[in-house]
Amino acid sequence: MRDLSGTRDFFGRQGNESSARCLCSLFFSPGDVCARQRGFHTMDLPETIRKRLEDFSRNVLFDQSRTQPLSKEHDTFLAHDKRVLSSLHLQMSLFFNMWFFPLWWISETVMLHLKYPALPEYYKFILVTVLILMTLIEAIRLYLGYAGNLQEKVAELAGFWLLSILLQFPLILFQLFNEAILIQPLERGIHIVLAIFILTQALSGFVALRDMVKHTESQFHLRQFD
Repeated sequence: MRDLSGTRDFFGRQGNESSARCLCSLFFSPGDVCARQRGFHTMDLPETIRKRLEDFSRNVLFDQSRTQPLSKEHDTFLAHDKRVLSSLHLQMSLFFNMWFFPLWWISETVMLHLKYPALPEYYKFILVTVLILMTLIEAIRLYLGYAGNLQEKVAELAGFWLLSILLQFPLILFQLFNEAILIQPLERGIHIVLAIFILTQALSGFVALRDMVKHTESQFHLRQFD
């Protein structure tokens, strides 16, 4: 019998590469690849906000005093480092979150309309305000997440992470655990799914942000030697 192990290894490698390309093509469209090369044709953050977010990422989230000095061999290696820093896990979560959020919004609006007469007056105002705030925050949050992850921008990704942790996650927990707002079974289910999305994106966004900060710091050190 002929030895077909080499053939199997060749087609196995080809199959793995083909599967990886197919997976990336689902969440990184050709437009996203072009955007990675040329940049999105979207509005950038104001320069003052961008500077504050970048400083926050470098000085607060990641302590630069613990950074080890770079050796010359490491500098030579990083000079040719063209690796992609965008997080596939974060992009997958953002992709599914973008399609799930309209379903969440419709379900939450319908449930709020049905239970509105039974709510106390102050909770009527609070829930309407929370729904409006969450809609605006989610639109901005998803935009910053897409822009920061695909363009590998520290400021946008830091803004996305802060909105997720400081605003959106507390608001969804308020709607998930406050029994005084007459939580319905459908509401509880969609709130749990959205909370999982936000928590997953906060974790994967933190890892991606850390990698981008380290990479930009290494590039800064390299420019100092040029």
